[in-house]
Amino acid sequence: MAHFINDRAALVMEALDGLVAASEGRLARLDGDPAIRVVLRADWRGDAVAVVSGGGAGHEPAHAGLVGPGLLTAAVCGDVFASPSVDAVLAALLAVTGPAGCLLVIKNYAGDRLNFGLAAERARAAGLAVETVTVADDIAIPDAPRPRGIAGTLFVHKVAGHAAAAGRPLAEVAAAARGAAAAVQSLGIALSGCTIPGQAAEARLAPGQAELGLGIHGEPGIERIALPPARALAALMMARFTGPVAAAERLALLVNNLGGTTALEMQVLTRAALATPLGARVRLLLGPAPAMTALAMHGASLSLIPLDAATEEALRAETPVPDWPRARPVQAPALRPLPAGLAAGETAAPSRDPAAAAAVAAVCEALAGAEGALNALDARVGDGDTGTTFAAAARAVLADLDRLPQAEPAALCHALSVRLARVAGGSSGVLMSIFFSAAGSALAAGASWPEALAEGIDRLQRHGGARAGDRTLLDALIPAVAALPGGLPAAAAAARAGAEATARMTRAGTGRSSYLAPADLAGIEDPGAVAVATAFAALAGA
Repeated sequence: MAHFINDRAALVMEALDGLVAASEGRLARLDGDPAIRVVLRADWRGDAVAVVSGGGAGHEPAHAGLVGPGLLTAAVCGDVFASPSVDAVLAALLAVTGPAGCLLVIKNYAGDRLNFGLAAERARAAGLAVETVTVADDIAIPDAPRPRGIAGTLFVHKVAGHAAAAGRPLAEVAAAARGAAAAVQSLGIALSGCTIPGQAAEARLAPGQAELGLGIHGEPGIERIALPPARALAALMMARFTGPVAAAERLALLVNNLGGTTALEMQVLTRAALATPLGARVRLLLGPAPAMTALAMHGASLSLIPLDAATEEALRAETPVPDWPRARPVQAPALRPLPAGLAAGETAAPSRDPAAAAAVAAVCEALAGAEGALNALDARVGDGDTGTTFAAAARAVLADLDRLPQAEPAALCHALSVRLARVAGGSSGVLMSIFFSAAGSALAAGASWPEALAEGIDRLQRHGGARAGDRTLLDALIPAVAALPGGLPAAAAAARAGAEATARMTRAGTGRSSYLAPADLAGIEDPGAVAVATAFAALAGA
């Protein structure tokens, strides 16, 4: 996999310089030794307890992106997934520790414990007041002797940073941080490993597999599972939390993106986590957001901490740090009824016609069954959703089949138009809604089915702007309707031939395909035309 880098050896330093340059003067970097990579508050005066943390790069925005008032005073950055050196940690302590002292937050990895621990000892030997707290929030392995420190570390950063900003002495800041570290629990899930810049991607999971309980450095999970739907996954993960978290009446939840998960997936997972019995006790939500990532890992983690008054005050305290996932109270979704005029066109009473019902059902079932194939075809020339668009419309019509005016062709077309306009996304759904609306009006005026469908095509061309030969669904629909007087089998054959002809068209007149080069279109049938051919084949079969 390619990456936007210059030299892997300079990657971390160049990234930190980019961060500092974009901080509007909030951040500074220690200079003088390329092996020492420390980001600190530019406004720091040393008049309160400093809070320092850090670790390997690759977890951005942690740790350097969390430097600022009410959070970290400085962050020490190692190479990708590698602990910073003792000298780097010591440089940070010497740079920010004033008379009030410093708290050093350490994640529970051997390299971090050793390097940060030795730096703390050297700082104490130099006369600095330094306390340490080790975070071990990972619950992946029950009764593990040394649980890892993962995204729950952010709760410790905020609790410690808030106490320090309030002017509390070092002993109290350390006590608050240790209390948070002892209480927080985290669990991760991933669908892929990490892709380290400058290295080939690792593929260790088969399609449909997930790793539960993974670390943030690309370590394999404690168990490999078949990926269930999000609601079942959230229930599985939330059931793993134990002890004070499981017993707490009020909780804060951090939903952390491990770097490569889409916003849509993260929002679905957040909803699913909040819908669990434990999630019902969440009062503060942080995220979903990339807070402590694992480069571009396709995964997420959940971190929970019991809420007492002091912890809630610390988490809700404002900070100007842009990458901090602000804590928000959890509230029930605000829902409003649909506007009354939305269903104004649905005035026809339901009626029964077995032949019409069978035809509609056959088309809908065929389109729903073709979802995957149409999406795969559209992924090559568009955005990969044609199958989903037609399938969603088909399922909605099937669900409403008994409420349709099946025995009245004009009213049936209008009812289909209304439903398609409501449920079908993308241009294909809107076009078919226009098509059925125009056909219904023509039928109401006395037109035959072929005449009515031809009127629908005319309206499609007028509103959509496409014509025959533009590589659209019209290239199957126009010949099918023209052949319809000869019967449905003839129409289906014409639609199939029209769809096949689009594979020989190397220019598209409209839609996303119009932005592609001829070589990208050659030999690929238009997915909308294939959907039309699928529908006519189903009609002929019915």
